[in-house]
Amino acid sequence: MKATEAKLLDFLKKSPQFVIPIYQRTYSWTEKECRQLWDDIVRCGSSDKIAVHFVGSIVYVESGLSQVTHQAPLLVIDGQQRLTTVSLLLAALAKAVGDGEPFDGFSQRKIRNYYLLNPEEVGERHFKLLLSQTDKASLTALVGDGEQPQHPSIRVNANFDSFKRWIGDGKVDLATVCQGLAKLVVVDIALTRDQDNPQLIFESMNSTGKELSQADLIRNFILMGLEPVLQTKLYEQFWRPMELDFGQAAYGTHFDGFMRHYLTVMTGEIPNINAVYDAFKAHARHTRPDFADDQSHIETLVCDIRDYARHFCAMALGNEPDDDLKRAFQDLRELKVDVAYPFLLELYRDYKADLLSKPELLASVRLVEAYVFRRAICAIPTNSMNKTFATFTKALRKDRYFESVQAQFLLLPSYRRFPSDEEFYRDIQTRDLYHFRSRSYWLRRLENHGRRERVVVDEYTIEHILPQNDNLSPKWREALGDEWQRIQQMWLHTLGNLTLTAYNSDFSDRAFTEKRDMPAAPEKSLKLSPLKLNQGLGALETWDEAAIKIRAERLAGDAVNVWSAPKLAPEVLDEYRPKVAAVVGGYTIEDHRHLLNATNGALFDAFRKAVLALDPCVSEQFMKLYVAYKAETNFVDVVPQATKLRLALNMSFGEINDPRGLCKDVTDIGRWGNGDVEVGFSNIDDLPYVLGLVRQSLDLQLGNDGES
Repeated sequence: MKATEAKLLDFLKKSPQFVIPIYQRTYSWTEKECRQLWDDIVRCGSSDKIAVHFVGSIVYVESGLSQVTHQAPLLVIDGQQRLTTVSLLLAALAKAVGDGEPFDGFSQRKIRNYYLLNPEEVGERHFKLLLSQTDKASLTALVGDGEQPQHPSIRVNANFDSFKRWIGDGKVDLATVCQGLAKLVVVDIALTRDQDNPQLIFESMNSTGKELSQADLIRNFILMGLEPVLQTKLYEQFWRPMELDFGQAAYGTHFDGFMRHYLTVMTGEIPNINAVYDAFKAHARHTRPDFADDQSHIETLVCDIRDYARHFCAMALGNEPDDDLKRAFQDLRELKVDVAYPFLLELYRDYKADLLSKPELLASVRLVEAYVFRRAICAIPTNSMNKTFATFTKALRKDRYFESVQAQFLLLPSYRRFPSDEEFYRDIQTRDLYHFRSRSYWLRRLENHGRRERVVVDEYTIEHILPQNDNLSPKWREALGDEWQRIQQMWLHTLGNLTLTAYNSDFSDRAFTEKRDMPAAPEKSLKLSPLKLNQGLGALETWDEAAIKIRAERLAGDAVNVWSAPKLAPEVLDEYRPKVAAVVGGYTIEDHRHLLNATNGALFDAFRKAVLALDPCVSEQFMKLYVAYKAETNFVDVVPQATKLRLALNMSFGEINDPRGLCKDVTDIGRWGNGDVEVGFSNIDDLPYVLGLVRQSLDLQLGNDGES
């Protein structure tokens, strides 16, 4: 490695050509970063006291051996963003100076021929900087005065336009910009191909993961060490099509999330969103320790990622060609059910492999939708859903695919349960649906259920039949009775009082009979509304608490069918129930003599009541040598001793938060009970603190410890 300080413009002038390798990320600087560079250049150009301004390093390696006739291009390992942005500024400046020369060396011809072009070369060698495919054609069109491609680079063109605007607004004279550019300094770092490892240097320079996305790091990890021919093949055959499927904007916002879901499918574990790159490296090396040296394995892996990416784009980005599936995936997106994608990716893969029919896939997607929406309506915490969907397919029987999907939903334990028809029917009538995170979603689903001709709900606005105005008119108070304030407060934003209309401003706070009939414009009335949601309103004489309740009950009945629950015959469901081994001996508290003394008996009684109250799913089981408390499995075990209760928490010692230091690390030490954390409990005053430790173990099992 050889590092030297250099004026950026001198560096550009003497270098033959910079090429951004195909494994590098696309150009990603926004107006914010460009503005910062612009302000720095203007500041330097305006002050004689500032001799130089350092803008970072340019790290590169020669792409091949230089020849007598021409120098080999330089492959940029780090510095693409700065090189591209300065080139865009120079291109905009060249157009602005025209035939003039506001500062020595900065005429249009000199700017272009020194810093942007190789004037005596043709083809791609004519350009000083060649970006990767997404951005290449746009930049060469700008600096070479050519036509923009059919799919131009969003960032390249937007930032070029910003520089043109700042130059053209007249706030800074051109000589100042030229002087500022002349003061930019970089560290020129040249790597030696046979001595330096570009991948290690690249990772070291981007170790924080802030500058590059996780997906960028993964692409570089896969492609950087390959021979150029294979590198190009894998990029053009697999990675480039993924970039096109996602599109420029979505690639930046969704690809990291996709890779997280992909790894969840592959490993059964949910990587932290900021550690996807590390998880991918571990996965690649786990499947093949000599990953970097096995080109066929690399190709298989990239092909697999490409297939899953196509599935993800169909579901998450609206690329699905089938209309029925496309609508179902759109509904999931409105609900923001990202946690379900690992499960859905596997379903979609099997659908494409003809293991799952389209009707079964559609029904499965609708079950996911109903599961998530019902839980939201019933106010069940969502924390455990990521782990629920991460492991969902493990219990499926693919010879009875959809049946096993239904069984899996029906057998989820209480804290992960699929809310019953009765629970959902009850809660949706009283839930505040006006402030629900996507009210257009549930209104559209209710309105269009069973319709062949779908209503575009976006053309309507939500209407409170009983108005929101705190100061209700005398007519409304009379209709509601003496308790009008209670009724308005209780039912205002609920299912029974909400509907859709195209005439919200006309309705305003009018009395119900006026909204119903609209004498001056009957076509706007609720009575003549074509919407299913408004059926029956035209036959009512008044709108009071009883009317709201009746309508809520009717719509709740519809909702049970729109977001329907799985249904299996009891004997079929029994086939899927896990076989529970009989407890030998049927132990009880009487089998634990240390729990029968006065001191320990009082401790245990208080402890068991508190633990069983943590969650409805918690169960208690007396074993021969300890007492187990379970959700899906043991989260705390009580081992009775002569003078205290020894608690075993089923978690690793590194996961426990114990400010008082009561916990003991028993990793690899033989003990009754499950887990690596031991707590002694002998003082009733410690119960609140001990219960906090126990809750950590329960939360870890329920999935309440991470992102949902």
